[in-house]
Amino acid sequence: MAEALRAAALDGVPHGFLTRRGGVSRGAVGGLQCGFGAGDDPAAVRRNRELAAGAVLPGASLVGLHQVHSPDVIVATAPWEDEARPRGDALVTDRAGLLLAVVTADCAPVLLADRAAGVVGAAHAGWRGAHDGVLENTVDAMVALGADRAAIAAAIGPCIMQASYEVDDGFRARFGEGEGAFFAPGRAGHWQFDLLGYVAARLERAGVARVESLGRDTYAEPELFYSFRRATHRGEPDYGRLISLVGMPA
Repeated sequence: MAEALRAAALDGVPHGFLTRRGGVSRGAVGGLQCGFGAGDDPAAVRRNRELAAGAVLPGASLVGLHQVHSPDVIVATAPWEDEARPRGDALVTDRAGLLLAVVTADCAPVLLADRAAGVVGAAHAGWRGAHDGVLENTVDAMVALGADRAAIAAAIGPCIMQASYEVDDGFRARFGEGEGAFFAPGRAGHWQFDLLGYVAARLERAGVARVESLGRDTYAEPELFYSFRRATHRGEPDYGRLISLVGMPA
């Protein structure tokens, strides 16, 4: 059975940050592997996505993206085929019965909702997308659909945590001096980057008053989460993708 982690900030809204448990994939990406780019059997990926959707909002139509680490937001008004996934890194909708999906493997999955307005959003927030404005753009797109900025709640799911995220001076140089609080000194020429804190700060900057983090480290919990960085460090042939879902019942 698929396992979904929930956030109190989204109580009453169908949502879940799925772990890798309960799926049908095998090998290095064994479990609930939900990404089409992982070198996995496409039939297994589709079955895993069905299992994930059933754990969150049975009967809903799951819609996902071809993610490209961009600031681009897609407004979903009807289901589409997996093969026709638009390019982008966030989805919003005001349509009941649609289940918005993002996949991650260290980047931060962010689920958002204004329950009263019936508007939800899901964003894939790696450092590049967050830096370029994907979270602010997601909030703006929700407001355009009728959400109240002050009523939007956001939950940040499992992602790579600061203790596991070493970056070099070149990475640090991409950020302004006012963003130094998100970097802790590491070994010579390196830093530990706080992706979680950075994502939370960008959400707050966008006017989201309630932001909750699950505080789970994808790198450090291999039995529960896939991790690009961990797979790279271990020399594994590929890495799985976790799926995070949010929707409104029909």
